[in-house]
Amino acid sequence: MRFRRTAAIVKRPLDPVAEFLRTEAGGGFALLGAAIVALLWVNIGGSGGYESLWTTDLSLGVGDAAISQDLRHWVNDGLMVLFFFVISLEIKRELVTGDLREPRAAALPVIAAIGGVAVPALLFLALSGGGPASDGWGIPMATDAAFAIAALAILGDRVAIGVKLFLVTIAVVDDVIAIGVIAIAYTKELEIGWLALAFAGLLGVVAMRRLGAKGPAAFVPLAIFIWIATLESGVHATIAGVALALLTPARPVNGRPVLEQLEDRLHPVSSFVVLPLFALANAGVAFGGDALSDDDGKRVALAIVVALVAGKLLGIAGATVAAVRLRIGDLPEGVGLRSVIGVAALAGIGFTVSLFIAPLAYSDPVLIDSAKVGILAASLTSAAIGIAVLAPGGRHPSRGRGDLE
Repeated sequence: MRFRRTAAIVKRPLDPVAEFLRTEAGGGFALLGAAIVALLWVNIGGSGGYESLWTTDLSLGVGDAAISQDLRHWVNDGLMVLFFFVISLEIKRELVTGDLREPRAAALPVIAAIGGVAVPALLFLALSGGGPASDGWGIPMATDAAFAIAALAILGDRVAIGVKLFLVTIAVVDDVIAIGVIAIAYTKELEIGWLALAFAGLLGVVAMRRLGAKGPAAFVPLAIFIWIATLESGVHATIAGVALALLTPARPVNGRPVLEQLEDRLHPVSSFVVLPLFALANAGVAFGGDALSDDDGKRVALAIVVALVAGKLLGIAGATVAAVRLRIGDLPEGVGLRSVIGVAALAGIGFTVSLFIAPLAYSDPVLIDSAKVGILAASLTSAAIGIAVLAPGGRHPSRGRGDLE
């Protein structure tokens, strides 16, 4: 959870939580707007112009040192590094100074997230029919925190702050698992030499910290080198952002809260620039195309819908109820069974990371488009179910602590 804890905030410690939720909710609405634009662009304006733009090649560098990719890959392999850097800063903070540092507090969201990852993956494998179609088992594992929090924002103070925090904490653990899946399961070939250079670059970051380098700008050239080496190694380039975030000090350095300051500056850029561009580049799919006319494509789309909608709901709610009854963990204040079911349903909004994994899992454009259709349908269905479950809840006074106003 990207909750700032600075020295200036003392009297109202949950104000940073409210700020985080507002930014994330706003980013969710921006993400939704970009996805709608992409869908209208393809389905009304035609897919030709859309694909022509995003498949335009762009080279950066000189001669043999230049990197050439199309615009979509510059977004997915380049700009999305910032997104993964920000969510990994959040993970680092939670593990070191946040809720996940205490085993008892971490137990319930960890168990809930594991249930919400395992059940969708198993359902997908059972329904996808085997063969190349089954390679997308990682797609329904993800939860899009921005979209889910935007859905909660619609409900206002009918949802307790504990419900919002429970959802975000599950999403944090979900992010950890998703990053592992991307790094391990969807790495096709490794170039050991480049991987060694990336590792050497990370050691360089550690050395610079030890030598007292100050300010993020000092690390930028080395960060770019690490990104290039990771890209060339075969490991997805966004993992460079993950590694750099995990090397960021979670506690103040010489009185300066480095991690919190980076989150403050980069979270809005990630939410309002990077993610909408990602949605614009990846959410465009023609509903009247081949996506649902191919038998394998139909199975992929159906498997994703069932896995995200039913799998997340059953996995998270079932694991949470079991953990509470076994006294492994306690529900946050204001969270009851209805809230657990609503959160579990909203977790089926997989959008961003699910769309990110789809082209890693499949090389066939038909299967990629089928996966996109399934992701969009599942995300809308999960949002509708979650809102319907949580909407009848009564008003929860904010007491000035973190409500969305």
